[in-house]
Amino acid sequence: MQDDSRIEALGKRLQKDPGSIAFAQLAEEYRRAGRLDEAIEVCRAGLARHPGYLSARVTLGRALLEVGDVESAQRELSEVVRVAPENLSAIRALADVQRKWGERPEALARFKSAFETANSEPGIEQIVRDLRRDAVAPFASAAPPQPASARRTVAYLERWLDAILADRRSRLYGAHA
Repeated sequence: MQDDSRIEALGKRLQKDPGSIAFAQLAEEYRRAGRLDEAIEVCRAGLARHPGYLSARVTLGRALLEVGDVESAQRELSEVVRVAPENLSAIRALADVQRKWGERPEALARFKSAFETANSEPGIEQIVRDLRRDAVAPFASAAPPQPASARRTVAYLERWLDAILADRRSRLYGAHA
């Protein structure tokens, strides 16, 4: 119930000062609480006054993604990355957009960018492993044999992901990892 009291306090703060940037915190709390429509509404109202507030734009993009409005989410998040190419939250959320669209190579490239942006981000390595597994899974069944081009593609992706993971380990643990 701590979330509810935080939401209530932020709501009161925003009522007292409608021009406050507290809208971004309120929207994020709504999003985390699963109150996505309210998060989107608060973000849009606040961004009308503060269009350059990038963290609010990321919250809006995430909320839109969670309600299934993938195209709008992609637009919001792309704008953040255009203005702030190092914004890890936007990079990760865009990778999720691409993953939802089935654009695995693009999602992998985004997650690689996230690797390079934040060496210590804990969830990214697992996501890359999951994408790797998903990329290999269709070819792993005992059904029809893989065409040579598919085997080469899978082998290439596996080498690429191994290189990414090795690079990350060396950055995190030094050259002896």
